[in-house]
Amino acid sequence: NPERIFYIVPALDAGMTIEEVAELTHMDPWFLREIDEARRLRDAIAGKRLEELDQELLREAKRAGMADSLIARLVSPQVDELDVRAWRKKLGIVPVYSRVDTCAAEFPAHTPYLYSNYESICEANPTKRKKIVVLGSGPNRIGQGIEFDYCCTHASFAFQEMGYETIMVNCNPETVSTDYDVSDRLYFEPLTLEHILNICDLEKPDGVIVQFGGQTPLKLVRRLAEQGVPILGTSPDAIDLAEDRERFGAFMEELGIPMPEHGIARSAEEAFAVAEEIGYPVIVRPSYVLGGRAMAIVYNKEELEHYIRSAVKVAEDTPVLIDRFLEDAFEMDVDCVSDGEDVRIAAIMEQIELTGVHSGDSACVIPTIMVSEKALETIRQYTRRLARALKTVGCLNIQYAMKDDVVYVIEANPRASRTVPYVSKSTGVPWVRVACQVIAGHKLAELDVPDEPRLKGHFCKEVVLPFIKFPHEPAILGPEMRSTGEVMGMDESFGLAFAKAQIAAGNALPTSGTVFLSVNDRDKPNLVPIAKELAAMGFSLIATQGTAAYLRQAGLENVRTVLKVSEGRPNGVDLIINGEIDLVINTPLGGRSFSDEHVLRQVAIAHGVPVLTTLSAAKAATQAIAELRKGELRVKSLQEHWQDRITAPCSPAKISTR
Repeated sequence: NPERIFYIVPALDAGMTIEEVAELTHMDPWFLREIDEARRLRDAIAGKRLEELDQELLREAKRAGMADSLIARLVSPQVDELDVRAWRKKLGIVPVYSRVDTCAAEFPAHTPYLYSNYESICEANPTKRKKIVVLGSGPNRIGQGIEFDYCCTHASFAFQEMGYETIMVNCNPETVSTDYDVSDRLYFEPLTLEHILNICDLEKPDGVIVQFGGQTPLKLVRRLAEQGVPILGTSPDAIDLAEDRERFGAFMEELGIPMPEHGIARSAEEAFAVAEEIGYPVIVRPSYVLGGRAMAIVYNKEELEHYIRSAVKVAEDTPVLIDRFLEDAFEMDVDCVSDGEDVRIAAIMEQIELTGVHSGDSACVIPTIMVSEKALETIRQYTRRLARALKTVGCLNIQYAMKDDVVYVIEANPRASRTVPYVSKSTGVPWVRVACQVIAGHKLAELDVPDEPRLKGHFCKEVVLPFIKFPHEPAILGPEMRSTGEVMGMDESFGLAFAKAQIAAGNALPTSGTVFLSVNDRDKPNLVPIAKELAAMGFSLIATQGTAAYLRQAGLENVRTVLKVSEGRPNGVDLIINGEIDLVINTPLGGRSFSDEHVLRQVAIAHGVPVLTTLSAAKAATQAIAELRKGELRVKSLQEHWQDRITAPCSPAKISTR
């Protein structure tokens, strides 16, 4: 697993030899000797006062790759990493930058593709042009998505068009933003305070852009600003206001905009007290969370205790955020751009999945299909008020939830969101370019940017999930993001747009056959109309005992009962393997039946049978199937679609629904 490298040093500390570790890990001893050398340097620094680190030892540590933050933790007493930086610079120890040899030494490489080291020759050769630094999103992981790479790439293009030299800082080679020809200069560096300050020392940029790289650059913005780095766009204080849950809660109260009850805990005891006061169920998460990492819905004190014990460390400097979980609420996302006074709404998106599923894992549709005009107008008003109150300059994403006709703000992100590429392609407006023009000082009025552009048809986003690659992971959607990409389907009707998105994501929906049904008790009433519609279209229904009994009581007499995996054979898994099931609707049933449903979902995924784990997705799929059964799908490229809107209609190609 990705954590195993961090066990090597403790193993060597415990007395294991390099040969023993190599035999256990199958790592080349060369790498282990390098790690052992870093361990020796650690011991040489540990316990010394910062002022006792002489030039030779500190330079050796930096050449070995030791971060200022690590050295700050090793010295005694511990200091801030900026203290280490100041001492290092006083001793004349600063990084130089070498160019990646893209020509394999066959002839001189001139590509400005740079990385830092502590040797003697600097090949950076910074220019005197006006320049913008764009901070990327850093290394990608499952459950993060590549959408911020789109934003960074388009930001670089936009600032180049405005006459700036663009400097990209990112450290993932498998992205477009790190292609050598996207920006004028690329620094292949970690997204840390130390490395960004070093680059700014060398390049002296006119401004640094933090709002296109997701959450990673936002976490650095306050300390960068304190060190005199010019942050362009939304102010660092406004970013902190939106990110700090306590400040944001008080701010929303001042504005009179509803939020779910919430609290913050800096100890386990505080967490229990806050949850009791708010009332279960609650959503718990670490502060400044990336991709919903370590987020969970807990329904009682025992689950909260398990979460605190196993998922996060709760302390004064690592608080946990606790919010009331709005069950069965609709979620909406809004992307907008503001120049500090004027606001343009890019799109209001409706999430297909209900609350509790991370917005990055939920299918969604533009324009909305189930939200009333009254609620939409409320969302528009709240969006404009928030953008102006935060004095947003550039992108702003706001997540809303609606329950019992009340619109709540879940959170506001003063940055480009992962939906920006989807919204840009749906509306035909390059929103990243618009945001960059605003950041550069232009006003929205002079740019002639449309407000909430009217769309022809529906645009449905669906995510691609990696469950087939991870058979031991539960194949369910929740507050922690798991997707690895996304696709879009477009059509005049929502049903066909959703169907196309499912096909593109590799989950083509059947138009006939047998549906397996097994849902938890809370979902049984809402399953009935879906099951009736599927039966009316000629599908055969198979269900586990409890679900089948409920459906029969509701008038569906022809539901066949099948055993759970733990009850014997033949069971649902056998039927999937035999090719007798064409669609699975299975919502989480709870801990006792986890093993049953986990095996069932994984077998279905492995055999290419679509699996729906929320009833909202099942309802959308039913609409899509009904549309598919009417006849053929018509396909049109995005370019043809926009040409169609500008000129005469195009004749789309036809493909079979099979």
